[in-house]
Amino acid sequence: MNRFPLAHATHPQWRMAAALVLAQLRAQLALPGAGACPTLALLYITDHYAAEAEAILAHLSAELPEVTDWAGTVGVGIAVTGVEYFDEPALAVMLCDIPADQYRVYSGVAPLGLGFEAQTALVHADGRTPDLAELIHEMAARTDSGYLFGGLAASRGETVQFAQGGDGYIRGQGRSSGVFHGGLSGVAFGEGVAIVSRVTQGALPIAGSHRVTEAERNVVYQLDGEPALQVLLRELKVSLDEPESALAAVRATLAGLVQPEDAARDASAGGIRRTGNFGSDVRVRHIIGLDPQRGGVALADMVEEGMQLAFCQRNAQAARADLMRICAEIREELEPEELHLTSATAPAAPEPEPARARQIAGAIYVSCSGRGGPHFGAPSAELQIVRHALGDVPLIGYFAGGEIARHHVYGYTGVLTVFLAD
Repeated sequence: MNRFPLAHATHPQWRMAAALVLAQLRAQLALPGAGACPTLALLYITDHYAAEAEAILAHLSAELPEVTDWAGTVGVGIAVTGVEYFDEPALAVMLCDIPADQYRVYSGVAPLGLGFEAQTALVHADGRTPDLAELIHEMAARTDSGYLFGGLAASRGETVQFAQGGDGYIRGQGRSSGVFHGGLSGVAFGEGVAIVSRVTQGALPIAGSHRVTEAERNVVYQLDGEPALQVLLRELKVSLDEPESALAAVRATLAGLVQPEDAARDASAGGIRRTGNFGSDVRVRHIIGLDPQRGGVALADMVEEGMQLAFCQRNAQAARADLMRICAEIREELEPEELHLTSATAPAAPEPEPARARQIAGAIYVSCSGRGGPHFGAPSAELQIVRHALGDVPLIGYFAGGEIARHHVYGYTGVLTVFLAD
């Protein structure tokens, strides 16, 4: 795979933004050694353009006839290399130089079939879809790795997804425009597409984690055999005798949950790390109510006994450090493996050619709509951290209503996925 061409623009009129994007892409495709135009494109728009989604896709696909497959969605903001577009009309396109037999675009009306063996998949989802968690689990089960990456569309207007393939229409979807509402869509990738993906958290636990010992639907009644509300108030150092200060503290507090099987699989990586940060298996949810009579704490998710729970708060410094951590881990994945000790101390032999670090062809970053510049202290600060750590690689993404990694939907996180060049 060659370096993925990337273009982005902002303008009050979508046609002007599209013209700027097309000019950038054509200039990159005309460079020496650029090769043929890729057939897969990712398209992300801010919600200012959501009502014009069909017109935008039709225009771009007509202007780039070599691109036969499109996927993408809408966000309250979009992300590109080193830059974020929030509260302004903008669109971005990345052309993915991936062999046509190594990917498939899918949607709710043209699901991933038996004719393609998926290793992993990019997922765009509508958060209002009934049984969304079950659909994501089912989609993960259709991949060999069980790993998904992506997020929920986020819009203050229409929530749209792009999924168009083949001759302009995915087989099975009729004469659809390629713009969808609800369900899941995205791109499945074969085993020939090498990726590295990581989840970065944005919240910091207040204290230790607890085992849920009594719960009913979304209400936690006991933690380690103690009333959950009592544990929460103690860790926040507040009392219901002073309701105003107590409620203010509770409103600023979230709850990190870990499934029982994840906690049992790897307690150190899945829950709270030795550094005091959350691991990748923690899903952060809002506290939506209190039950003083029964000592319950209601969360914005279903809870079951055996889960691990840690009360937490958003923390910009922790979010910055954790983002730098996952970028460092990705860089380490790109480095060639060192010689084993036995090889290094073996009798002299002809020295092999030194292994070279693998290069990044492109990247996708899906971050929570509650993160971005405002949370990191300056406009585009979050994307600048990634750029500084990974270099000037083509990156596209959006600010979502929930982030997807493996078979989980997260909150206040970022999911960074890079495609490795051949």
